[in-house]
Amino acid sequence: MKVNLSSVYVDDQEKALRFYTEVLGFVKRSDIPLGADRWLTVVSPEEPDGTELVLEPDSHPAVRPYKEALVADGIPLTSFAVDDVREEFARLSELGVRFVQEPVEMGEITVAVLDDTCGNLIQIASHQTQDGA
Repeated sequence: MKVNLSSVYVDDQEKALRFYTEVLGFVKRSDIPLGADRWLTVVSPEEPDGTELVLEPDSHPAVRPYKEALVADGIPLTSFAVDDVREEFARLSELGVRFVQEPVEMGEITVAVLDDTCGNLIQIASHQTQDGA
């Protein structure tokens, strides 16, 4: 068994598509009209056949209060792996991404948390072993 889909709930699918592709660097995989919304997914360019991230509309009545509660408590909705959090923090900061938590080392893991402009906090994380690899 493996994960094939994961979702982030977004307040605007077009804005989310721009942010997740043009800023974060994902690649659009699926874009299928479904009435007022779309089945819209992106994938990592490093794993084009890997897990798809669904840019899911947040129109369900339970979703917005859930998202607002997570943001109010500073809890990321999900986490993305990067090779080097500090490098990615610098790159994204130059692109105007707002971080709510700058890079923090937590043992062998370094994390930072960004605002995805669509109502979510997203953590980026990198793992570094004791020997620096």
